[in-house]
Amino acid sequence: MTISPTPYTGRFAPSPSGPLHMGSLVAAMASYLDAKVHHGAWLLRIEDLDYDRNVEGADASILASLQRCGMQWDGEATWQSRRLPLYEAALQQLQQAGLVYPCGCSRKEIADSNLRAGVAGHGVAVYPGTCRHGLAAGKEARAWRLRVPDASAGVLGFDDRWQGWQQQDLGRDVGDFVVLRGDGFWAYQLAVVVDDAEQGVTDVVRGADLLDSTPRQLYLQDVLGLPPPRFMHVPMVVNESGEKLSKQTGAAAFDTGAAPSTLLQQALLPAARFLGLDVSASNIEAFWRAAVPAWAQLLSRLPARA
Repeated sequence: MTISPTPYTGRFAPSPSGPLHMGSLVAAMASYLDAKVHHGAWLLRIEDLDYDRNVEGADASILASLQRCGMQWDGEATWQSRRLPLYEAALQQLQQAGLVYPCGCSRKEIADSNLRAGVAGHGVAVYPGTCRHGLAAGKEARAWRLRVPDASAGVLGFDDRWQGWQQQDLGRDVGDFVVLRGDGFWAYQLAVVVDDAEQGVTDVVRGADLLDSTPRQLYLQDVLGLPPPRFMHVPMVVNESGEKLSKQTGAAAFDTGAAPSTLLQQALLPAARFLGLDVSASNIEAFWRAAVPAWAQLLSRLPARA
């Protein structure tokens, strides 16, 4: 299968909360291969806005592990912490349009409201709109929230290149969501949307754990007047208990500093097999030569391919 060259910019955007694990490698590999198959650029962005979770030296470890795996990004790597004026400008745009408002609710208050109402959101506590028409007496602003359309009026759908058609009712399943957190940190949803647009990202390839975030990002792109990228959410690596493989669930680093042949056998080849790629190779360079056409073949078999 041959894919004609098209304007394509992809990215890998890990958080520096620890070394990369197998789940991270699967996402990185999928985004890297998709960029190569489409003759596009592959950017590296370190998403380090959650300062409380950052681990000193983790960003350097991430860069080194990717290079040891033979994955070289295009241009210079970027750090979100160096891009704060972009997020401030986006918030000011939303404020001027009357689309955001200050909120004084704590997580516990929101959770209690959900419990009383018997509401179950898509992986998030559904905001009940307590501060939508102004702060209640005695409350102080903790965060800024983006207004979403009411239930049934805010159904957003998109065609995921791996998962097929997806949709979510923002008003019912999420509610008005945070763009600037109560601790002063920029929310992931706002930062990633601003970054992808500013960097010209056309295709987002990432793990399925972020599938439910996509409608919020599409809505933000719409109200900010930004072009939406295409999305592909690849299967998520889980541990023996069925939990997402992550640093929080004790996922081990895939790169232990062992020889390249060990890295190939214990990390790259298993990650490729997890993605459904039939690849064999005796060294890392040969692995990528085989993996790129294997990814192209996999794309041709996806029913939701876009």
